[in-house]
Amino acid sequence: MARILIVDDEPRIAEPLIYALEREHFSVAHVALGEAALACLAHDNVDLVILDVGLPDINGFEVLKRLRQNNEVPVLFLTARQDEVDRILGLELGGDDYVTKPFSPREVVARVRAILKRQGGNGSRSAVPLWQLDEAGARVLCKGEPLSLTRSEFLILAALLRHPGQVFSRAQLLDICDSDEDSFERSVDTHIKTLRAKLRPLQADSLLATRRGLGYYLESA
Repeated sequence: MARILIVDDEPRIAEPLIYALEREHFSVAHVALGEAALACLAHDNVDLVILDVGLPDINGFEVLKRLRQNNEVPVLFLTARQDEVDRILGLELGGDDYVTKPFSPREVVARVRAILKRQGGNGSRSAVPLWQLDEAGARVLCKGEPLSLTRSEFLILAALLRHPGQVFSRAQLLDICDSDEDSFERSVDTHIKTLRAKLRPLQADSLLATRRGLGYYLESA
């Protein structure tokens, strides 16, 4: 789940953005001051920053200038300024995009998605792998987030991860489960449905694909 930091001192701006982003399954943090944003970014993992230019302590350009000394997190500027010089300055300092107030929260969400997609899905320029398989610990991480899986769900997903693109029949996945509780091929469908539900908040459910009449496979990202 991508983590977004909103830096804006106006509740009427920040609150609709928080609602819109959380509705799209982003994790959102909010601070009102530039110094607070720098402190947060010094110790928290953030995938993208939505940064207001007109902050009450230090302006957004100064925040970005200081941030870029040791952090390449993507930054989307929010501003009431419509001067082209300001937009160019923000981009030259290392900003990734620019939205002028007033704006639609839906537009900001779309721009956030576009930036994250350009950065490889999670926004961090030191990208977290899409999948991490820990066989010794019997766990799977998706976009850095550990999944809460039953034994059968782990075994199915681990097999699909080891052989991306390979189609597994229900019978093959049933053998992989090797459990008395999974004695019918249709129980595999239930496990796949549950896995997709657990991957949906991370926007990875569509990667667990069905080959009609044959079985299931894991698509490459």
